[in-house]
Amino acid sequence: MIVSIASGKGGTGKTTLAVNTALALGNVQLLDCDVEEPNCHIFLKAEETKSEDVKVKVPEINEALCNYCGECARFCRYNALAITKGVILFFPELCHSCGGCMLVCPQKAINEIERAIGVINHCNVGNIDFSYGLLTIGEAQASPVIRELKKHIKKGKDVLIDAPPGTSCATISAVEDSDYCILVTEPTPFGLNDLKLAVGMLESMDIPHGVVINQDGIGDDKVAEYCDKKDIRVLLRIPHDRRIAELYSNGVPFVQELHEYKIMLRDMSDKIREVLE
Repeated sequence: MIVSIASGKGGTGKTTLAVNTALALGNVQLLDCDVEEPNCHIFLKAEETKSEDVKVKVPEINEALCNYCGECARFCRYNALAITKGVILFFPELCHSCGGCMLVCPQKAINEIERAIGVINHCNVGNIDFSYGLLTIGEAQASPVIRELKKHIKKGKDVLIDAPPGTSCATISAVEDSDYCILVTEPTPFGLNDLKLAVGMLESMDIPHGVVINQDGIGDDKVAEYCDKKDIRVLLRIPHDRRIAELYSNGVPFVQELHEYKIMLRDMSDKIREVLE
């Protein structure tokens, strides 16, 4: 099964849940698709074994053939091309690699070349098959790196995907084609507000989902009431536990020291498997 782990906002404990669930289950594949700021490898103390560039196709303009008619710029909805008198400007960070400019050019003056926008790192972490993507600083589009990373999903293996926070295009790319999505939230007004946005996203994508309430006990019961009203299963409540905070601050996954949580995370996985079966 492919289970993505997402959240409506950052800071809810999404990555913490992903890392600890992978360690609790063992023999799984973990993909860190939060490519703008991946950090699963820090907690797993992963050793990189192989890396590969992620490349996208962008236009290359032969100005010897170009007559500056402007058809390419008029076609581009992302304003990656601009034509002035005798000058053509290209902004690679805005290009979505659709290839349309090459198709509409009447002078056949446009070809495609490859441009690196990030890397994928494969790592050795015991019995966990772990990889993470890293978007190059200054690049605007995370989705191409996420899609390339997900091509490494192995059939016949349970897969955990640590998605970017929020409900952006990058999050949608990460959770797309998941069998199930875990939404991590906190029992606060901010947590509830952004949980509602994430639930709306998953409902529109028709992806089964449940909720994990992290730091349970610090706020109110509004998140639980919302889940009950929407008939969304609360898979797990992780209490506001000082021991977890201390381990986290030292970069130690809490299941390595607090074995009762390992059992809780395995039970959560069994609940998801029951739903899917």
